Amino acid sequence: MRPLLAVSNAIDLLNEKIGNICNLLVLLACLVSAANAMIRYAFSYSSNGWLELQWYMFAVLVMFGSSYTFKRNEHVRVEIFYLMLSERGQLWLDLIGTLCFLIPSCLLLAKLSWPFFMQAYDVGEMSGNAGGLIRWPIKFVIPAGFVMLALQGVSEVIKRIAALKGYVTIDAKYERPTQ
Repeated sequence: MRPLLAVSNAIDLLNEKIGNICNLLVLLACLVSAANAMIRYAFSYSSNGWLELQWYMFAVLVMFGSSYTFKRNEHVRVEIFYLMLSERGQLWLDLIGTLCFLIPSCLLLAKLSWPFFMQAYDVGEMSGNAGGLIRWPIKFVIPAGFVMLALQGVSEVIKRIAALKGYVTIDAKYERPTQ
């Protein structure tokens, strides 16, 4: 179990670093948005490239932020039965849900989005807007984001199995958000 927990820790560390980058991207997206608006109103100048850069940063935030959010146990969950279960029952539900739904769905979506990226890469796809950016890097974010979410799912499965076997204790408590 120790080698698997080492793999889990490596995945967690990677997603933590990616999450920190995503946190910075929130600030950068706000700064680019504000600067773009000020330049547009002050100097009557606008650039599609800056607008698309905002969209690209937002796409990176969503696709890579999901694995970071999952790692921190702050993701959306359907809590119809979850809150009625014991801690051990919650671990089992997390384990089964991740193995049966999350990982297969993410891998399928990564596989289905790969040709979308490859087509853009092969033709060197550019934005249709004047001054726009190249498109293939942001299209790569789609399969990469799903792979990172699936990897975090693997990490969570390892931690849940280790917790169920008594090797580790994990803080997987879920608190219902205040309404």
